[in-house]
Amino acid sequence: MKLIYVNELGPNYLGNNIYEFIFGFNDSEPFGEGWDSIPAAGNAYPPELEYVKKVGILKESDLKLHLVQNSDYFCVYDAVEDVIALAWEDAESEEVIDHGKTRLVFRYGDSLEKVSDKLYERDLVMEYDKVIDAIEKDEE
Repeated sequence: MKLIYVNELGPNYLGNNIYEFIFGFNDSEPFGEGWDSIPAAGNAYPPELEYVKKVGILKESDLKLHLVQNSDYFCVYDAVEDVIALAWEDAESEEVIDHGKTRLVFRYGDSLEKVSDKLYERDLVMEYDKVIDAIEKDEE
């Protein structure tokens, strides 16, 4: 399974950022509406459901990520072609500057394990969307 999209759901009522890490099949080239919009500038949407294998949800985090789909310069296909990451932490974040942590960067094609390990280094753990798990069970 590979990372194909990071979707910001927005802050919750406590102000914590919530993100979906969307994973797809290793052998597929996913597509989503607006992925070829240059610049993406908020016009790109998550991949079509047929490409989605698993969704990890990161809740209750003060982690703030910049996302390629909000870029004023790049489109999502630039991330697919490894020109830019899907999501990245600001180089000036408190964790990087004050605590000497490695800047978090999530690239298209990162494995589920690699993404989970990066988050775990910050004591962050994703929960997995039960809807996708239910779809998988129905297909078996």
